[in-house]
Amino acid sequence: MGIIGEEFFKERKYPFILTLLGLFFFVGILIFTNTTNTTISTFNPFVLSSNNVQNQPPSLLNPLPAPQHDHHAPPPAITNQSQQEQEKEAVLIDWKLCKGPLAVDYIPCLDNWEAIKALKSRKHMEHRERHCPQNTLKCLLPLPKGYRFPVPWPKSRDMIWYDNVPHPKLVEYKKDQHWVVKSGEYLVFPGGGTQFKDGVDHYIQFMEETLPKIQWGKHIRVVLDVGCGVASFGGYLLDKNVITMSFAPKDEHEAQIQFALERGIPATLSVIGTQKLTFSDNAFDMIHCARCRVHWEADGGKPLYELNRILRPGGFFAWSATPVYRDNEKDQQIWSVMVEITKAMCWSVVGNARDSAGIGLVIYQKPTSSSCYENRKEKIPPLCENKDSKNSSWYAKLDSCLTPLPVDGMGELQSWPMPWPQRLNSKPPSLLDSNATDEFYKDSKHWSQLVSDVYAEGLSIKWSSIRNVMDMNAGYAGFASALIDLPVWVMNVVPIDVSDTLSVIYDRGLIGMYHDWCESFNTYPRTYDLLHSSFLFQYVEKRCDIVDVVAEIDRILRPDGYLVVRDSLEILNKLTPVLHLLHWSVSLHQNQFLVGKKSFWRPTAFE
Repeated sequence: MGIIGEEFFKERKYPFILTLLGLFFFVGILIFTNTTNTTISTFNPFVLSSNNVQNQPPSLLNPLPAPQHDHHAPPPAITNQSQQEQEKEAVLIDWKLCKGPLAVDYIPCLDNWEAIKALKSRKHMEHRERHCPQNTLKCLLPLPKGYRFPVPWPKSRDMIWYDNVPHPKLVEYKKDQHWVVKSGEYLVFPGGGTQFKDGVDHYIQFMEETLPKIQWGKHIRVVLDVGCGVASFGGYLLDKNVITMSFAPKDEHEAQIQFALERGIPATLSVIGTQKLTFSDNAFDMIHCARCRVHWEADGGKPLYELNRILRPGGFFAWSATPVYRDNEKDQQIWSVMVEITKAMCWSVVGNARDSAGIGLVIYQKPTSSSCYENRKEKIPPLCENKDSKNSSWYAKLDSCLTPLPVDGMGELQSWPMPWPQRLNSKPPSLLDSNATDEFYKDSKHWSQLVSDVYAEGLSIKWSSIRNVMDMNAGYAGFASALIDLPVWVMNVVPIDVSDTLSVIYDRGLIGMYHDWCESFNTYPRTYDLLHSSFLFQYVEKRCDIVDVVAEIDRILRPDGYLVVRDSLEILNKLTPVLHLLHWSVSLHQNQFLVGKKSFWRPTAFE
């Protein structure tokens, strides 16, 4: 080679080679320029297509700059790796199918059998609490045989495909109470329940007749249904503009929460055991329990103290259970203890009645003044120390004290939110700082515009197929607020490593919970239609592998469901090849928005 090169230069042919190199450089610039003006291209033959930015409506051609008031400002885009290099790294991910008879409905932090078997006690439902495995999920869950796209809302409230949730045990176990009935290819929900002898709609009306100031959908907007069965109570309250967080422990009644989510009703897996619920203080307008099988009087009343923590001042606890209306010795002993504990908590009985079927209901109200606490002869339970409670319910033990009533900057008790729907966009009572209030209004306006200009039309999302939505990094819930006129509901998740805004979310009349995205979420597989992430991964990738988060997203997202990620180009470039390997279709819009659509594909090889 050295001799050939020497002869070449002797013949003075190097001007030609310089010209040739210049031509190559010019062509390279043209190719690079064209590449940067297109979306991320697919490399997987199973991916459907990638949209070109130039084909989008005019409003999408100019990327929207991240405003200074954006609650989660984007990090600067860094392009240390080319897309080809990132795709080569992603090829190393060899997805396989999870095996085992329970793999279809696997929930990592609730199905950790090794940790559950090692528990020293199950007396306080410890076996139903979170026990996350050290190793993250490295396989994909299979689909139930015959799985198909869910029945659309609102029809899904009353019937779902049996093959999507093929669990017949509850049909037989509760056949006399009309919770759920199998009818051909469907599971049908007649609106019955243990306490709903005349139907859940009659029961809801009976509650408001017992206490007219409930004012469903105006004064009472956000409800927690403890031990919810198949969530018919929350499902029927939706007709009255009430949003209900329904919850129950896993497997107390087979697949009840899975039924609820398949129906399109807000629900999550949780239990009142030894740890606090993952909700903020003073969140709910009402808490409801209809034979929910919680021993409220246990441990000196700790479960009731937890309800007191998450119930807003002046809020109601509606309890329909046999101790309210039966005269046998066991029930009356429980009732006597409940009277003692609720009196010590300064709760007052504001409603007590029986319906036409003889079902009893008592309604308690949390105090709106601290005077009762101060005037108690015995300060048992004591008031909790006045400390910062932000994110304090994540893996926290139940308190043996009463959470003090929240006050504003002047030391006055925080007011009840404005009636619905005004409370959605009015100043949240828990926002005390004027700067935060300004940020809240700007954030709401920003999301209203962004959803209208981009999300509604520009991202090629079939919104008519969407019912269950999760905002993985909700901030002030501006995204959820902007979707309020669509027939969807949003689970607003506040990650534990960002600013705590969950109280604001509940003040707005919306629902949500805390979570750590380096762990699995407490829900069954295939339970959400759309997952939304706005600048979440900049926090997550500092503590865990993005691939693990994507595997969790794949677990909880339904086939044909969407993932929408708004983030830096660096993050979007990292996510794209991982999603390609899952056989998702992926498109990039304005170099800011990634839209992934999950397919029905599953690997053929097992782990």
